[in-house]
Amino acid sequence: MIFYGQGSGRHHVDYRFNSRPTKLFVFGDSYVDTGNIKATTSSSRNFPYGITFPGVPSGRFSDGRVLTDFFADYLELKSPETFSGWRKGGRKGPKYGMNFAFGGTGVFDTSFPFPNMTTQIDFFQGLVANNIFAPKHVGSSVALVSPSGNDYSFYQERNGSMEGLQPYIISVVNQIAVNLKRIHSLGVKKIVVLGLGAVGCLPQPTANSSFKHCNATSNSMAKVHNLLLKQAVEKLNKETKGSPFIIFDVYNAILSIIRNKGNPKARARFETPLKPCCFGVSSEFSCGSVDEKGKKMYTLCKRPKSALFWDSVHPTQQGWFATFRSLASSLKYHL
Repeated sequence: MIFYGQGSGRHHVDYRFNSRPTKLFVFGDSYVDTGNIKATTSSSRNFPYGITFPGVPSGRFSDGRVLTDFFADYLELKSPETFSGWRKGGRKGPKYGMNFAFGGTGVFDTSFPFPNMTTQIDFFQGLVANNIFAPKHVGSSVALVSPSGNDYSFYQERNGSMEGLQPYIISVVNQIAVNLKRIHSLGVKKIVVLGLGAVGCLPQPTANSSFKHCNATSNSMAKVHNLLLKQAVEKLNKETKGSPFIIFDVYNAILSIIRNKGNPKARARFETPLKPCCFGVSSEFSCGSVDEKGKKMYTLCKRPKSALFWDSVHPTQQGWFATFRSLASSLKYHL
C-alpha cells in the first residue's frame, strides 16, 4: 500500500488484507466528506482550504486530504466519487464506490441543512435497488462510517442539559448501531466505524487556554460514547456472521499524537499540537472568513505540515496522515 504524506512524498507501508475490496462506500460528516457540499457558503469551498491538495478548495474540510483519502489509498483504491457529483453527472455506477458524507451532519438532524446519516443510507439503498451497484460489487466493498460528534455539538447549541446528556448519548449510539446493521443488510461485508475522538482536545474548546489544555469534561463524554459504541459493536458482531464491524479508536490515536507531539511512524512532528494552523482573528471569525470588503479575517500558519489541526475542529492533511498510520494496524487482520 502507498500512503500519501504531505507534499509529493509517498510513504510505503506493508499492510496486507485477506481479500482486496473493490469499492468503498462512505457515510458521515466532514471528517470523511470529499466534496459533497457544493454551496460557496461552506468554509470548505473557500481559500485557504485545499491549499496543500489539490491546490484549490475542493470541498474537503482541511488543507488537503482527509481520512477518506488515506483509507481509500490503503485499500489500493482511488477516493470514491461524491454522491452530489455523480448525481449531477448522471453516469453509471462509479468505479471505486461512492461518498455520501456531508460535512456538518450527524446521525440525527443538526443545524446544517444536509442529509443525515439515515438519509445518506437511503441514497445508497436506492442505488443498490436500481442496480447502479450490482450485488457482487457491494459484496466486495468496505464501508467507512464517520459519526464524529456533530450530534453533540447540536445538543449543546440547543442548550441541552447535563442531566439529559447520558440518555442522549445512548440514543446516538443506538442509532449508529441501527445504521451499521442496515448498511450490512444492504450487502456490505466489512464496515469500519469511527469512535468519537478526543473532542475536548480540539482547538475550539482549547482556545480559552491558549491551546494548551484539553477540556476534561468533553473528553469524559467521548469516553462514555466510545464505551457504549464498543458494547454495541460487540453485540452486532456476535449476532452477525464473520464479525463485519470494526471500530477506529480515533480517541486514543489523537491523544497519543498530542501527548507525543507527533507520530514517529508517520515522521510527523507537531510542536504545538493543540494550536490550529488556520483560525479567525477573533471569536466572530473562523478560517477562511473575510469581511465585507474582502479582507481576510484569519491567521494562517506558514507550514500546515507542522500542525495537527487545520481549523477549530478538523485535522490537517498531515494530521490525518499521522492519525491513520495509528489506526491502520487495527485493519491488518480484518480486511
